[in-house]
Amino acid sequence: MAASFSPETLLKRPLYVYDLPKEILDNLQLEEEVNTSSAANIPDTSSISDPSSTSDTSISKAGIACALCGLSFATVQDQRGHARSDQHAYNLKQKLRGLKPVGEADFEKMVGDLDESLSGSDTESESESDDEDGTGTKTNGNTLSTLLKRQGNIEETEEVEAYGKKRKRGAGKPPIIWFKTPELPSNTSLGVYRGIFSTTEQQNLPNIIQTIRNKQLPSAPPPAPPKLDDDEGGVPLPKAQELGPHIFLCMIGGGHFAAMIVSLKPKITRVHGNVERQATVLAHKTFHRYTTRRKQGGAQSAADNAKGGIHSAGSALRRGNEVALETDIRQLLSEWKTMIDTSELIFIRATGTTNRRVLFGPYDGQVLRTDDVRNRGFPFSTRRATQAELMRAFVELTRVKVNTVDEAALAAAAAEEETARQKAAATAEAKAQAAAAKATKTERNAEEETALLHTTQIEALVRRSKAPALLSYLSTNSLTADFELYPPFSQAHYHASYPLHLAASINSPATVTALLLKAKANPTLLNGDAKPAFELAGDRATRDAFRLCRSELGESAWDWAASHVPDALTRAEIDERAKREKAEEDAAEEQRRKAEMERFKEEELKKKEAKKALGVAKTEKKHGKGKTLVTAEDRREEEARGMTPEMKMRLEREKRARAAEERMKKMAGGK
Repeated sequence: MAASFSPETLLKRPLYVYDLPKEILDNLQLEEEVNTSSAANIPDTSSISDPSSTSDTSISKAGIACALCGLSFATVQDQRGHARSDQHAYNLKQKLRGLKPVGEADFEKMVGDLDESLSGSDTESESESDDEDGTGTKTNGNTLSTLLKRQGNIEETEEVEAYGKKRKRGAGKPPIIWFKTPELPSNTSLGVYRGIFSTTEQQNLPNIIQTIRNKQLPSAPPPAPPKLDDDEGGVPLPKAQELGPHIFLCMIGGGHFAAMIVSLKPKITRVHGNVERQATVLAHKTFHRYTTRRKQGGAQSAADNAKGGIHSAGSALRRGNEVALETDIRQLLSEWKTMIDTSELIFIRATGTTNRRVLFGPYDGQVLRTDDVRNRGFPFSTRRATQAELMRAFVELTRVKVNTVDEAALAAAAAEEETARQKAAATAEAKAQAAAAKATKTERNAEEETALLHTTQIEALVRRSKAPALLSYLSTNSLTADFELYPPFSQAHYHASYPLHLAASINSPATVTALLLKAKANPTLLNGDAKPAFELAGDRATRDAFRLCRSELGESAWDWAASHVPDALTRAEIDERAKREKAEEDAAEEQRRKAEMERFKEEELKKKEAKKALGVAKTEKKHGKGKTLVTAEDRREEEARGMTPEMKMRLEREKRARAAEERMKKMAGGK
């Protein structure tokens, strides 16, 4: 019968720890403890969905871990929520200060001493809506700042004593216990949260397989709808004999409280013809009161303890709401006392002394107690206390984790790690050798120091083309012109190994001439590229300096063919060539100037002719062709020619006066 089941069939639906398939349960094996920690970090490929078929439950294909805090998560949302938590931010501060990170229990103890009330956020939109109502809480805010400020005033030894009394936390046990089964591939593991087992069962780990088999519960049909209680006005709580195995879950923080009692026996329902298992919620209740200061975070009681009594309308309202919330929660616990007392496990999230005091008192008729062995914390990050969050936590606790290891990816990762390790080792060895070589070079003897000093001075004189100073330095220090620059054939002296090579490479003909004629430098010496100095000359003046020196030194002075210097040139030939080139340049310049002048004259003539033709065209267009008329303006200009400005003004006045007289006469004659 078991052979007919394939791994795909077994993992087709999520595995419920209290209702495992018989094929898996009969062949379940515990993994070795040495592999537990490594398996806890393997990506989770299980499909995590709500057994109650709720659509708001997150689905994840990979498990995430926080290496800093030593926690593992089943969904990316849990990991992101943890990254925004105060514990993660505090551990980051610890790492920056070179201190060890703290565990979840130690952090809760430290935060509890601050009497702060912390809560996560259910979703971003929900947080924003609560902030608008003035009931939002602020994480990673004043709580972390207050904790860091307080620790700044405490000596490190006192801090260790204050927060280390509860218990010493080392690497700890992983939150998940991993199993193997032959029914699944060898690279697939099944994981169950350690917290769903009692303390005795956890201590008896070799018999954990039998413990899981004893916890199996048969599925049951959905219960009948409860009848309304006319006297109470609501749905009555289930009776004690109807409860069956169940657990109690509650969360409190930031004025939010949610509690739920869930039966461990799954119920069978049909959805679209498919048989599904769902969780049975025996009772649930949520409360919310405005108890935290908006945009500041922290409970009102914590602010009163830190700053004294605050007198405002908002503070009075928050104080009253804290009392009302405490009353409602304790009354609810009293009503559920029978179900809580018969619960197999109790999962509680209550951060801060104020919230823990609400649940654990002490007070009359106390239901929850701190010394109860059934008490558990949630081994993963949780968000705001809501009914949906409690259901998500229940699903996460009772869901079997399925981890599939990609062996090829692991092998590739191991190969990459080995390659990186070898590369790092090679880099470290190269650095060590370089450091040793540098140390060896640093320990120079007196001769090397002298050679280095001469090299520095010679290079400076050559680069500034100080030929007389260079010859004087060589003579004073009894150095030859073929002095090899130190260190020889290094990166700086590979191409310019000698003074003559350096002078040729920077195109300094005066320095080349001085070194060849006066210092008797050898032009046949080769540099690191096996080139003589002539090959490094970059202009004709420097090359002519070599040819001139060949002429003056004579053919027998050096092997000029080996130095690659062309035929010799005398000073007269160089001067004659320069005169000839100068004459050719002057003739070309004169010819260019003449051509430019002719072009300029032609352009001026064309402009005058065009202007004259334009004037004639305008005259002909106005008065006709072949006629030359004198206008009134021309006559006035002719009459006023040679007059002073005063005479011109007087003439204009006389003309105006005569014109006025003519008009008066015409007017008089008309009458």
